[in-house]
Formats: sequence, structure tokens, C-alpha cells
Amino acid sequence: MLIILALIILFHITSAILLFIATIRNVWWVWEDYTLDLWYHCNSTNCYDIPNSATSDAAYLQTVQATMILATILCCVGFFVFILQLFRLKQGERFVFTAIIQLLSAFCVMTGASIYTAEHLNFKDKNFKNGEYGYAFVVAWVAFPMTLLSGLMYLVLRKRK
Repeated sequence: MLIILALIILFHITSAILLFIATIRNVWWVWEDYTLDLWYHCNSTNCYDIPNSATSDAAYLQTVQATMILATILCCVGFFVFILQLFRLKQGERFVFTAIIQLLSAFCVMTGASIYTAEHLNFKDKNFKNGEYGYAFVVAWVAFPMTLLSGLMYLVLRKRK
């Protein structure tokens, strides 16, 4: 049981690290020497704010920013709730509250990455139209099934002797 518990903790921490990388890194979209993320577009020398990102025309970009931040926060909160429940729950009880938090985190990642997939060309300069997805975007999609599986594992996990 201790090995299963250690693997679940490792899986959860890996999910949180992937969410941090996906949210922070500046490589959601790549084109020649330019990279773009949820907040900045950078060239080889400097980074600049995304034009019109604070307007209502870019509400979908703000939604992606909010859902990715929320997913990261929920994943971290879920880990701390799991640690608390580990010592507070009676034997045989399930980690339902932790599972709900992880499943909400997975939903937020899926929502953010889906919106970015659907709307990514609408908030970029015309120069970026020929680019391709970067590794942070892929990491966000990899973090989705990991947080989903983590939530399902917590739902099934029971505290045993």
C-alpha cells in the first residue's frame, strides 16, 4: 500500500509540474525566431505584451490564462488537501474531496487548451499565422490526462492498513 501511495503522490507532483511548465513557459506557438505564450510574444532579443490582449476582443485569451492558472492552483491545493486527508480520514474512507479538486483541475486544463486550440489564430499578428504549436501547448495537453487519471485514482483509493 505504501508503494501505491508513493506512486500516486509522484503522479500528482508530476501533474503539478507539467501545469506550471505549461502555464509559465513562452512556447505555446512558434514561428521562425518568434515564440508566443499566453502573455507575451518574444523574438530573439526581447519580449513584448500581446497587442490588444486586455480588450474584449481577446476574451478567449483571458479565458485561457484564467483556466490554466486555476488548473495549476487547484492541482496544488488538491495535493495539500490529500496530505491533510491522509492523516485525518478514518481507515476505509475515500479521498473524494481530493478527487473532486483534481477533476476540476483536469476540466480547467481541458477547457483552456481547447479554447487555445480553437482560437489561437485570432489573437496573433498576421506574421504568426504560419507557425506551429510549441512544447508548452503539448505539455498542457499531456497534463490533462495526467490530472484526470490522478483524480480518478483518488476517487478509487481507499485508506487501508
